[in-house]
Amino acid sequence: MIETKQLVLGGLVVVAVGIYATAYTVDQREQAIKFAFREIVDAEIKPGLHFKIPFMNTVRKFPAQILTYESKAERFLTGEKKYVLVDFFVKWQIEDVSTFYRATNGGRMIDASNRLGDIMKDGLRNEFSRRTIEQALTEQRDQIMQGLELKSNEAAKQLGIKIVDVRVSKIDFPDQVSESVFNRMRSERMRVAQDFRSRGQAEAEKIRATADRNATVIKAEAYRDAEKLRGEGDAKAAEIYSQAYQGDAEFYSFYRSLDIYKKTMGKNAETTMVLEPSSEFFRYFKSSTGGVTPATPAQ
Repeated sequence: MIETKQLVLGGLVVVAVGIYATAYTVDQREQAIKFAFREIVDAEIKPGLHFKIPFMNTVRKFPAQILTYESKAERFLTGEKKYVLVDFFVKWQIEDVSTFYRATNGGRMIDASNRLGDIMKDGLRNEFSRRTIEQALTEQRDQIMQGLELKSNEAAKQLGIKIVDVRVSKIDFPDQVSESVFNRMRSERMRVAQDFRSRGQAEAEKIRATADRNATVIKAEAYRDAEKLRGEGDAKAAEIYSQAYQGDAEFYSFYRSLDIYKKTMGKNAETTMVLEPSSEFFRYFKSSTGGVTPATPAQ
C-alpha cells in the first residue's frame, strides 16, 4: 500500500515536472519567440498557454506595450550656424519581434535604445540644420516633430520598431549663444513694436485730419445757415419797420429815437458824445413830438 502511494506521488511529481518543462504562457503585455536549437521557429505566438519540447525549444519574451526613450540634452547646429541644446523623448513599440531580435544582438534592449537614439539624433540634426532658431522655437516646431516621426519610422523598420510619438521637451541655448539670441529677439520685438506705433500714429493723423475737415465743413455750413437766418431776420425786421413807418411815421421816429437813447446813454453804455444842445439828436428831450405840431384830426 505504501509502495503504491509512493509510485502515485512519484508519478505526479514527474507529470508536474513535465508540464513545467513543456508548458509556458504569454501575457497580453508580451511578445514571444520560440527557438529550436537557437533558430527561430515561431515569432507569432499569441497570448495564452503554449507548449514546447524540453531541451529542444526555448522561448524569449519581449514587452508588447509602448516604451519610452528619453534623451539627455544634445547639441544641434541650426541654419544660422548656432548651437541649441535639445531634450526630447520618443514613444516606441516593438512591431516585428523577429526583426527586432536579429537587429539588436539577440533582443538586447540597451542596443535597441542606442540604435533608436542615433536615428532620432540624425533626424533632429537634419531638421534643425534647415531652420533658424526662431523657426525652431515657434511656428515650425510641430512641423519638425511631424517630419521627424515620419522619417524616423522608415529607419526604425530595420529594427522592427514602430515610432508612436516624438516630442521635444526643451530647447535651450549654450551660455555663449543665449545673450546674442536674446539681443536679436529683443531687437526684433522692438522693430515690430515700432512698426505698430508708426502705423498707429499714421492712423491717428488720418482720423485727426478727417475730424478737422468735418469740423471745418460743419462750421462753414453752420455759418452759412446762420447768415441765411440773419438775412431773413433782417429782411423781416426791415419789413416790420417799413410797415410801422407807413402806419405812423412820427411814432416810428419817436420809438427809434428812444432805442438810440437807450443804447448810447443807457446804464451799461460807455459812449462819449460831443453835441450841441440844439442838435437834432436831442429833439425828443424837448418835446414828445420832436418839435413838430401834431396834426389835428379832421372833424
